[in-house]
Amino acid sequence: MRLTKKIFKYIGIIVLVPIIYIIISLILTYIPINNGTDNTTKNHTIYLNSNGIHLEIIIAKNDLNTSILKDQKYTSQAQYFSFGWGDKNFYIETPIWADLTFVNGFQALFLKTPTLLHVSRYSSVDKNWVALKIDPEQLKKINLYILNTFRLDSKNKKIILAGLGYYKNDDFYEARGNYTCFNTCNTWVNTGLKKSNIKACLWTPYDFGLLYLHKK
Repeated sequence: MRLTKKIFKYIGIIVLVPIIYIIISLILTYIPINNGTDNTTKNHTIYLNSNGIHLEIIIAKNDLNTSILKDQKYTSQAQYFSFGWGDKNFYIETPIWADLTFVNGFQALFLKTPTLLHVSRYSSVDKNWVALKIDPEQLKKINLYILNTFRLDSKNKKIILAGLGYYKNDDFYEARGNYTCFNTCNTWVNTGLKKSNIKACLWTPYDFGLLYLHKK
């Protein structure tokens, strides 16, 4: 009898924890911060883009810190750069959602795993991107946030994973930080906006909260 009670207790905990996580994360997702109005001139534009789950920050080449562009290979056609952060193993082994396995998903969510920056290059603005108007100080801060996410080698150079990009217009770089269910790819984007005094969620592991805030 005691064994049965213990089994049901552990089953209850296993079921309850994800439910609590979802409820709390949804509440925090819809609490906006940096939502006040100011008189600064917002003469720069950055963008958010999502593949349905995963957010990326997109910045025009002319608005990028030159230190971010250093060590990167790109052509004159590259006028916009997108930056996404995520679990290293998940990025490499799951180029499309059909490649997702239980092991990859479990490791990404429940273990502290190493990360990569996914950098993609575009020639023009896509109609599906969500535009964010920001001022020069906010632009400076979001640049610094992205720059500090690159992990550098002993010679202070970015560490590219040659040949592992999905297409000709993207590359992966070693990144700082660890991925968990409390620090997801979308949390990274949200934290960058928060630290740059740009409207953001109090905390979120999802993409839809930020898209909702900036589409309003």
